[in-house]
Amino acid sequence: MELWYTEKQTEVFGITAKIKQTLHTEQTPFQKLDMLETEEFGNMLTLDGMVMTTERDEFVYHEMVAHVPLFTHPHPKQVLVVGGGDGGVIREVVKHPEVEKVTLVEIDGAVIEQSKKHLPHIASAFDHPKVEVIVGDGFMHIAESHNEYDVIMVDSTEPVGPAVKLFEKGFYEGISRALKADGLFIAQTDNPWFKADLIRQVIGDVKEIFPITRLYTANIPTYPSGLWTFTMGSKVYDPIEVEEGRFHDLKTKYYTKELHKAAFVLPKFVKDLAGE
Repeated sequence: MELWYTEKQTEVFGITAKIKQTLHTEQTPFQKLDMLETEEFGNMLTLDGMVMTTERDEFVYHEMVAHVPLFTHPHPKQVLVVGGGDGGVIREVVKHPEVEKVTLVEIDGAVIEQSKKHLPHIASAFDHPKVEVIVGDGFMHIAESHNEYDVIMVDSTEPVGPAVKLFEKGFYEGISRALKADGLFIAQTDNPWFKADLIRQVIGDVKEIFPITRLYTANIPTYPSGLWTFTMGSKVYDPIEVEEGRFHDLKTKYYTKELHKAAFVLPKFVKDLAGE
């Protein structure tokens, strides 16, 4: 008998993967968590039936969340990651010598626990001396922080369940207050094929708060449509005007200094969503 996992990305379209075995399943206080071993993409974490990360393609998302903002900001000493319980973003953040501390706030401790167990390569930085882990509400952490962070990264699920409020204008206003005077933030903002209205909304809200707002993309095969967007709001620094001397070598598999700027070159239909 063959076992297949299918994520319905819309009511009429989905992605499917052949499963070797179910490694773990539980209903946490926040969401349904499953760890699956797949034939094609290795171990896969799903939350509420949506693919969060896989061993094979995780590097794309995590590198693009971390390195684009950290090379944009010239002095990213204090970094906050909201969500990101699999640990992939903080693994990339600690590669930057300028970062003095990265605080990760994940609402669901089970995600951290199971990622350490079943995704050890992704979850390899939780014990790094620069890392502080808080199991708590990232929305409230933002609301209680003022002039504290140089860079904030919102590594959330899609806008369902506990993540809905992470896509609201009030949250971005809170981020602005939590950032220092020259701070910037980045958030994953879903895909332009199925979530065009969401992208328009987020871009519009961020533009009302941050003088520099940019959309960039990456190819992530296990995410809906394969084309993923990220939105940056910055008080001072423009990610497409980073000076050549700002870049330094890192061990990466997707991100490069050339790709940094190329990621902001958008297909016409995505550029239209961004209002550019």
